[in-house]
Amino acid sequence: MTLLSLPDDLRGAFKDPMGPVYTDPERLLADAGDPIVAVGDVVTYHLRVAGRDPDVAVIDGKTKREAVGEEIAAVLDGENRRIEVDNEPATLSAAMLGALVEALASDDPVVIHVTGEEDLATVPAIVAAPEGASVVYGQPDEGMVLVDVTPESRREARELLEALDGDTAAALSALGVGK
Repeated sequence: MTLLSLPDDLRGAFKDPMGPVYTDPERLLADAGDPIVAVGDVVTYHLRVAGRDPDVAVIDGKTKREAVGEEIAAVLDGENRRIEVDNEPATLSAAMLGALVEALASDDPVVIHVTGEEDLATVPAIVAAPEGASVVYGQPDEGMVLVDVTPESRREARELLEALDGDTAAALSALGVGK
């Protein structure tokens, strides 16, 4: 069930990086907190190749709306527990939000495999992740964006979440945060 969707007039708000952009995964990892939430196949791939399995990886088997190559797909097929969710493009489903909360609570790395699209998962990940965590997502043709979860970044992410169309109260409740 879709809880929130991205209105056309808000698409521009998601274009600018929410943190510094890195092209070197080792530098990013040196600056990252714990746990690490990776949103996107290519980001997850780069972190794993650099020797750090994200605590939570949200993947959909695509990059720039095209299937990822075999080399990336092979690295993404790990032994971690998988949660399968449906999430339509430009939306956030109840299943996606529930999977984020479940994965963040796990002591072991979890892969959330999305049928549909995972692009908006960055925002609820920042809202739900503990302070001190890092959320990493891809900025197309630029690199990887590192967002440290702080009261400020959480407030900004929550404002973006609340600007989406749909049932904000149900979404916040699914994330375990109150109005």
